[in-house]
Amino acid sequence: PNTSPTAASSGTDLNGMAALDACEKIKQRLVEFAAETYGVSADSVRFENNQVNVGEQQFGWAEFVQQAYMARVSLSSNGFYSTPKIHYDRETGQGRPFLYYANGAACAEVVVDTLTGEYKTMRVDILHDVGQSLNPAVDIGQIEGGFVQGMGWLTTEELVYSDEGQLLSNGPATYKIPAVSDAPPDFRVALLPHSPNREATVFRSKAVGEPPLMLGMAVWSALRDAVSSVADYRYSPPLDTPATPERVLQAVTATERWVAAQGEPSCKNA
Repeated sequence: PNTSPTAASSGTDLNGMAALDACEKIKQRLVEFAAETYGVSADSVRFENNQVNVGEQQFGWAEFVQQAYMARVSLSSNGFYSTPKIHYDRETGQGRPFLYYANGAACAEVVVDTLTGEYKTMRVDILHDVGQSLNPAVDIGQIEGGFVQGMGWLTTEELVYSDEGQLLSNGPATYKIPAVSDAPPDFRVALLPHSPNREATVFRSKAVGEPPLMLGMAVWSALRDAVSSVADYRYSPPLDTPATPERVLQAVTATERWVAAQGEPSCKNA
């Protein structure tokens, strides 16, 4: 109850730890019930492998919970969690606005048609830090989706305004979000192994919804490198974002002019 919005990929951190808080409260009631009912110390009550060990006695989980229910022990609870250790002074620009950081690395391979500026992302390799993954399949899906979204942000999603300031690219016909056909045909995602979160998050996991979006920068960088190859990588071409085919072609043209100014042949057809 009274949860915060799940902005900044905080849903699992906030709700997972709140659920754990509620579970710990129920567990404590069960421990107290077992200690009082069977005359043992609380330290001798252990929950292992779906069994409840009470001193020298052992009960199945369902059997023990039924005992607690019949003894009128509350088996429900609510929990709450607020992210610890965070603070920030806007006046000084100092503090700790985040509990932890998630890191990732991406490498993209693209092909560019230097006559038209059109291009295709052929392969992407990603290694991402998700802490101790709660669900690898879900995390990989989040990384793939976040990456493609970031790729679209930096390559196709261009905002166009009229002279009066009216947004013209206001629908899917004019605002180009990435489609399935834009995803790289060779898409390899791996989770950083053996890297549990140093902070006490739920099962030592890390947020993974939004951080991979920034890895889309690899596609923009690959496009820029591909255009630079026209000058044998001796010229750093201007390439604004989003890197639409028109802007890629402009970058190719600028690179060719630089090569011509040097009095050397272009590597365009190499």
